Amino acid sequence: MRFHEYSVNSRSGHVIGKSKLKCAIIGSVQYPFDYYHFSARFSIKFAFSSKISHIGFEVSWEISRRKLEMTSRERVHAALRREPVDRIPIFMWFHPETAILLGEVFEIPSSMVATVMGNDVLQTWVGNNHAMEGIVHERQGETHWDDWGVEWVKEGAFNQIRHYPLLNASEEEILNYSFPYHKMNELLSNMDPIMERSMEMFIGCDISPCVFELLCRLRGMENALLDLVAEHLAPRVLRERAAEFALRQAELACERFALDWLWTGDDVGGQLAMMMSPSCWRAKIKPLLEPIFQLGKSHRLWVAYHSCGSIRPIIPDLIEMGLDVLNPIQSNCPGMNPFELKREFGKELTFMGGVDTQELLPNGTANQVRSEIEKLVEGMTSDGGGYILAASHTIPPETPLENIFAMYEAVGVTEEEIRDRAAAIRSILHKP
Repeated sequence: MRFHEYSVNSRSGHVIGKSKLKCAIIGSVQYPFDYYHFSARFSIKFAFSSKISHIGFEVSWEISRRKLEMTSRERVHAALRREPVDRIPIFMWFHPETAILLGEVFEIPSSMVATVMGNDVLQTWVGNNHAMEGIVHERQGETHWDDWGVEWVKEGAFNQIRHYPLLNASEEEILNYSFPYHKMNELLSNMDPIMERSMEMFIGCDISPCVFELLCRLRGMENALLDLVAEHLAPRVLRERAAEFALRQAELACERFALDWLWTGDDVGGQLAMMMSPSCWRAKIKPLLEPIFQLGKSHRLWVAYHSCGSIRPIIPDLIEMGLDVLNPIQSNCPGMNPFELKREFGKELTFMGGVDTQELLPNGTANQVRSEIEKLVEGMTSDGGGYILAASHTIPPETPLENIFAMYEAVGVTEEEIRDRAAAIRSILHKP
């Protein structure tokens, strides 16, 4: 960037020229969790006469540094591309009771806790997960029926299934079951509020559960597992129709909204192993899930997939299908050590998760939390990126507040910054 100034003055028969040249050299470098902007400026001043009886010359310079702040959208895209970021992107989920506690600490509604804590991803449910997580009851025992015919009841902090619509259904009843296409526009409208922030936030659309987990909610888990090994027509048709519904939801979402990723998912992993054999998954689930992945890729979106538990045997399949982001990386499950997964699949996959919510967060000290998170981030960004900070499950309510702040401090988000955001929200909420 160059700036030039010239002036010519006539004095006593001599022409005196004055020239001032300013140049700027701008560069950037990545420090651990901090992306800085360096600028070096210098100016050269000189004066001369036509007889060259006088030459004057002065040089001055200055180097300054300031921290660049990326938008959340820029930050997540950069991490996925393994480019420098100002800090590690965050997509943290909070147990409902944790959100209430933090809301009380910051004196804000619990629904705004994720924003205050610095989440970079903003997404919502347009599939059956909306019925499980998006509808919140105030009192224990309150119920609702969703558009799939599932009855939910609040038990503890979460909604649990009380009625499975196809639990004891005959083959004819299964074949006659209708998915809620007539409610699809209403379900997709859940995206409308978050699209207002699409310029600065990384936007996701959650269409999960896509196939197997939805069948568990319709038929019950035992029946859903037995259906995978049955050769009957009805179970196969039900699987195909579940996938077709998810595919149509994804198609409409990709057409209507400016998304950054398509969020898919099915819980097919248990605490020790997969719920079905990998070969069974490849034969019965993979062919139905792959078109959904490919639809996201055809719209040039990142594709994310969620499955709790141990799913190590099918990770190569997920990559082959076009997966970009795997969540939640429950490190206490066999085969799910995040560092080993990074070494083996880090060139193809971004990982989101890996923060231990069973032992480290609720039971560790703040120093232990800070140290372990720093190690986790260092190992998971060994190739320059490819990691989003997230817990292996929701942050439990028994987690000490200092441990939560220590986790965020480890990635450059200070308690002061969090409290400042909370104060800004309070001022907006309390404005007359």
